[in-house]
Amino acid sequence: MHKNRVEAFSDAVIAIVITIMVLEIRKPDSTNFSSLLPLTHIAFCYVLSFIYLAIYWNNHHHLFQAVKEVNGSVLWANILLLFWLTLVPFVTGWAGDTYFASVPTACYGFILFMAACSYFILTKALIAEEGKASFLAEALGSDNKTKLSIAAYVLGILLAFWLPKLSFAIYMFVAVMWFIPDSRIEKKLRS
Repeated sequence: MHKNRVEAFSDAVIAIVITIMVLEIRKPDSTNFSSLLPLTHIAFCYVLSFIYLAIYWNNHHHLFQAVKEVNGSVLWANILLLFWLTLVPFVTGWAGDTYFASVPTACYGFILFMAACSYFILTKALIAEEGKASFLAEALGSDNKTKLSIAAYVLGILLAFWLPKLSFAIYMFVAVMWFIPDSRIEKKLRS
């Protein structure tokens, strides 16, 4: 099957998720700058979540540039990733509204963890479709970056019950780690 519809659908879903996320931010009742102060936690969560969604969009784009076709397994793996990404606005609002309380922070990390696991599953489905000697398989190699991210999310989830702000620091660390699009694929595409 052609990959174009998967890419277009995924782009649309991610765009809708970003739109929903920004619409969840409530406007202040007052017209002065001090009325924005209570929104700083929400704004922080929004920015971090927006960055995560941008990272997934960028890396998803790179993944699909590295493959020629998709199959049913790839379609379902992609839907699984999109499912977890659609929950980002919910946990973003919840964590921000509760000033990074333990349970919402753990749930935020859980959604990030599940999205990372789904992304890993998607890469494996694409490699299975393309073959172990494929361009994508060579570009990703052992995929230690994804494995490290998943381990960091687990640590962040566990720490959320004692040190929720440290959990968010871990989530920020993973975002920084992925901020530059996956250079392994870019390098392979150039050569």
